[in-house]
Amino acid sequence: MSEIRQLSTANSRFQEQLDQLLAWESVSDASVNNTVNEILSAIRHQGDAALLEYTNRFDGWKAATAGDLEVPLARLEQAWVNLPVAQQTALKHAAERVRVYHEKQKGESWSYQEDDGTLLGQKVTPLDRVGLYVPGGKAAYPSSVLMNALPAKVAGVSELIMVVPTPGGELNELVLAAAHICGVDRVFAVGGAQAVAALAYGTESIPAVDKVVGPGNIYVATAKRAVFGQVGIDMVAGPSEILVVCDGKTNPDWVAMDLFSQAEHDEDAQSILISPDAAFVAQVEASIDRLLPTMEREPIIATALKERGALIVCSDMEEACQISNYIAPEHLELSVEDPLALVEQIQHAGAIFMGRYTSEPLGDYCAGPNHVLPTSRTARFSSPLGVYDFQKRSSLIMVSEDGADTLGKTASVLARGEGLTAHARSAEYRLK
Repeated sequence: MSEIRQLSTANSRFQEQLDQLLAWESVSDASVNNTVNEILSAIRHQGDAALLEYTNRFDGWKAATAGDLEVPLARLEQAWVNLPVAQQTALKHAAERVRVYHEKQKGESWSYQEDDGTLLGQKVTPLDRVGLYVPGGKAAYPSSVLMNALPAKVAGVSELIMVVPTPGGELNELVLAAAHICGVDRVFAVGGAQAVAALAYGTESIPAVDKVVGPGNIYVATAKRAVFGQVGIDMVAGPSEILVVCDGKTNPDWVAMDLFSQAEHDEDAQSILISPDAAFVAQVEASIDRLLPTMEREPIIATALKERGALIVCSDMEEACQISNYIAPEHLELSVEDPLALVEQIQHAGAIFMGRYTSEPLGDYCAGPNHVLPTSRTARFSSPLGVYDFQKRSSLIMVSEDGADTLGKTASVLARGEGLTAHARSAEYRLK
């Protein structure tokens, strides 16, 4: 039997219980921070020598020289050619859909001219070089390559450097093949905090990048947070989350499996169902109990459901949406009759899956939108990874002679009000 908790909005302690459920300490403990800081310092000061030492120690394979760490592009192509046709077809299909979707996000430069001839605008330019961290070994995710590399390529990033841990020196063929079809420029067989440090600071063999993106373990996440400022980062992600809002008319087995789809990631993942139909919630619980023993990752799912999962009975769909907005989930399924109407009430979510046939895994792999999403309630203020994350904007200001007179007078008054006379005089020199 599953041990997923039951909550009801009718309970006077519901808000307190919900806050306890959502609490997640993403801050690393002192020992993790200390280890990461040591690694960052070593890479920064010793470069490739430290990178080789950490790779040998943590990944358990002996790279003789820094040159051994780079995976030749021909090796990526070989991985692609050797893939079974079904996997080639799936990767191609997913990549094309992801590329097409992200093309729509591309920002363009713009400007406008005022009556006196002054021109104002914005110049949009891609980043020069981006580092992509891809988990390796048993937990290898070719979909992560697609979701991180393709938006960067669409944005026009000149050079994409991929790092991937290789425990025991073993490379994952699907990951290499995905890198090939995404046009990744260079690949290095390194992982962990040391790979993040190499991307941020550069070594003799790995060039420093402008931004580091991609998921990783607690050491990778801690390293990304530590190097932010030296380089940009996408986000510091917490455990995976799904919230299913259902009107009680979806097949309960479908909903149970949707909850499992996130719970199987790891024991800290969060799966929540909200419905105003108490009888339906009980049906979903019965489905969970029946289907859980059939799952390959049963222990992980069971732990995640027990520790961080919940089945919530609410009063109506409006209240369900209010709770959803408070939770601000990474993945939100609106498993209802008219999702287009209900979505109008949703303010905060990483990705919104609308309708009974839209299972969350379609978004993970091939629907088109990005699967790199804000977690831990950060969807209140942040967005999915996109082309805009690989572009930056510069303001354009070209003031005409007449404009210098008009704007100069205003600037002069404000500057003198702030006691900045050089500012004021700089503007005043150009007055007529």
